[in-house]
Amino acid sequence: MASLAAAVLLTAGGTWVLYGSSWLRVEKVTTSGTRVLTPAQVLTAAAVPVGAPLIDIDTDEIAARLRKRLPRVDSVDVVRAWPHGIGLKVTERKPVLLIKKGTDFVEVDVSGVRFDTVAKAPAGVPVLELQAERSPSARRFDEERLLREAVSIAGDLPEAVAKETLQVKVRSYDAVVLELSKGRTVVWGSGELGEAKGRALTALLKAAPKADHFDVSVPTAPAVSGS
Repeated sequence: MASLAAAVLLTAGGTWVLYGSSWLRVEKVTTSGTRVLTPAQVLTAAAVPVGAPLIDIDTDEIAARLRKRLPRVDSVDVVRAWPHGIGLKVTERKPVLLIKKGTDFVEVDVSGVRFDTVAKAPAGVPVLELQAERSPSARRFDEERLLREAVSIAGDLPEAVAKETLQVKVRSYDAVVLELSKGRTVVWGSGELGEAKGRALTALLKAAPKADHFDVSVPTAPAVSGS
């Protein structure tokens, strides 16, 4: 009986420490991983209940609330930092393509998610020029399908090439052209074999730095022209 009573008292004491005492309660919430968002924005959106028992915090609910309130958040790890903290480790979406909307730009990530509208185009992210109404394959590939194709192509661009790409021009499924800096153009073709095309273009840019026209629509037989 004595041992049973001791176990009950120990359990009750542990429960009180976790839920009833002031020892293990949320006193501090920290953030990490933000690039465009500010820590203050993340803290406000997370709305972690300071003062609540740490054991009572629903980490999944906080993560879901953050993603809903801040679409720029791709994922977030919410962790308990005993004895008094909650940590929010944020991963933001990165734009691979921009869609012009009036004077603003809609940011689109590699999954095709349109997650924010900004007044100034981020450096190194190409702008989409979509001419779906002129596409000879418009009945089969509508504007949304062509947008996904453009996003896929932008996501396949090597980082160094992406930084120099000003526009992704899509006329049809297999007629995509990249406009690079310094007046250079690249015939990309369709979104198929994107990685191979990226490697071929990288090699051509190094081999012919003064050229102004590149064709990697068939990556096994790339071409270059212009002085």
